[in-house]
Amino acid sequence: MTNPDFHYFRLDDEQEELRAAVRDIVTDKVAPHAAEVDRESAFPIAAYDALRAADLHAPHVPEAYGGAGADALATCIVIEEIARGCASSSLIPAVNKLGSLPLLLAADEEQKTRYLTPLASGSAAFSYGLSEREAGSDTASMRTRARRDGEEWVLDGQKSWITNAGFSDYYTVLAVTDPDGPRGRNISAFVVEKSDKGFSVGEKERKLGIKGSPTRELLFDGVRLPGDRLIGQPGEGLKLALRTLDHTRVTIAAQAVGIAQGALDFALDYVKERRQFGKRIADLQGIQFMLADMGMKLEAARAMVYVAAAKSEREDADLSFHGAAAKCFASDVAMEITTDAVQLLGGYGYTEDYPVERMMRDAKITQIYEGTNQVQRVVMARNLIGS
Repeated sequence: MTNPDFHYFRLDDEQEELRAAVRDIVTDKVAPHAAEVDRESAFPIAAYDALRAADLHAPHVPEAYGGAGADALATCIVIEEIARGCASSSLIPAVNKLGSLPLLLAADEEQKTRYLTPLASGSAAFSYGLSEREAGSDTASMRTRARRDGEEWVLDGQKSWITNAGFSDYYTVLAVTDPDGPRGRNISAFVVEKSDKGFSVGEKERKLGIKGSPTRELLFDGVRLPGDRLIGQPGEGLKLALRTLDHTRVTIAAQAVGIAQGALDFALDYVKERRQFGKRIADLQGIQFMLADMGMKLEAARAMVYVAAAKSEREDADLSFHGAAAKCFASDVAMEITTDAVQLLGGYGYTEDYPVERMMRDAKITQIYEGTNQVQRVVMARNLIGS
């Protein structure tokens, strides 16, 4: 018996129009610079300017603070379409959301107005400081400290692998505020501004992929923060950080889907033109089976991302599982599809003259950041078991 309340999932007209608009901008103003951005390890400033002009640099910011007010699914569509042309550029909206989401979840109204308004206008960018050299997956073991000094906090320590560090103006930073307190419940979240005395960034990391997005350490040497830089309550920082990741893992999943789509699109065009044995290689059954698997897995990943995005918007109780599952599956699929795309191009795929080798390198990080895929499986298992 058919359930009259059941509707097959599809994007509505407004979402499809958003996709088309973003795709046009990426085709004209982002993708043409992707190879140079990668080759020169240069921040994609042309893409940044184009995204700001279209209000796509931080689409998640609510209209109350001057933002576009895009919901979680719309934000994923934006990130997916940008990643299809340039993974480095897709980190502009993705990391702006990651860095600022703790404020949306826990900040007071004054803090939201102070920091989200310039983010929405494009006059500032946001990054997120959680991981450290010896505290990657085990975030509760962080060593960065913030101690009270009257009405202020004094911050010392470092953060590692921070995306867009040095470019961003604001940073959400997690630090231990009660060294003798219970593990995981002794950490607090703060906003650090680029101009704060004692704050600096390290040299750019030399990376395999996403070379246009700078990755650096954050260094804190007696950085004095006013009391109003604390986000939420003392001791609630790690809980807030993990809640943030439940939401933003979905955006990394969207990035992975976009990278995979870009690789599949290019490979499809190639195999329909390339001729061997007197025919298009697209007519060879072995090639067709590869393409079928690539398309099937990509669509499965996209469906998982969109479901997780809807759960993120509603803040469903099972978001933690679905966000981890989408990120894990989509990034594994992206790595597989981009590798297969290189294979389909043969020797050409292994050269920088074609974009699929860049896409393969870019895809790898989606299996690592915002929680390795091994950690995602731990998150999923714990949710299933109920621990």
